[in-house]
Amino acid sequence: MNKNFLSIASLLGALSVALGAFGAHKLKEVLPIDFLTVFETGVRYQFYHVFALFLVAILHERFQNKWMQWAGNCFIIGIILFCGSLYALTVLKMTDTTGTKYAGIITPFGGLFLIAGWLFLLAGITRNEPKI
Repeated sequence: MNKNFLSIASLLGALSVALGAFGAHKLKEVLPIDFLTVFETGVRYQFYHVFALFLVAILHERFQNKWMQWAGNCFIIGIILFCGSLYALTVLKMTDTTGTKYAGIITPFGGLFLIAGWLFLLAGITRNEPKI
């Protein structure tokens, strides 16, 4: 098992629950529904990919190759970029700050990292390579 990925997944999982509770109880009072939906999308995707990161951490013992390492790294970067940009959009909207256009530019790059994480996970499971 990869303890680093397990640790990061645990922290990101706790953060998902905290952000989800914050969104459900506090943000709905101050945000329009369309931006609350953006925030909830960030929380949901973060939680999904926390489980993906746990899976990589556990499978890393059986499939110790560079592809598994890349999968975990891509999931972490994807969560930071994709979910983080959605959280930033929400904060910018909540505070009536300009810059939502720039935060929105980051989101697709985060999505690409999440997709790459899944593809690297596939490669890590299916490729027969020596352990690293």
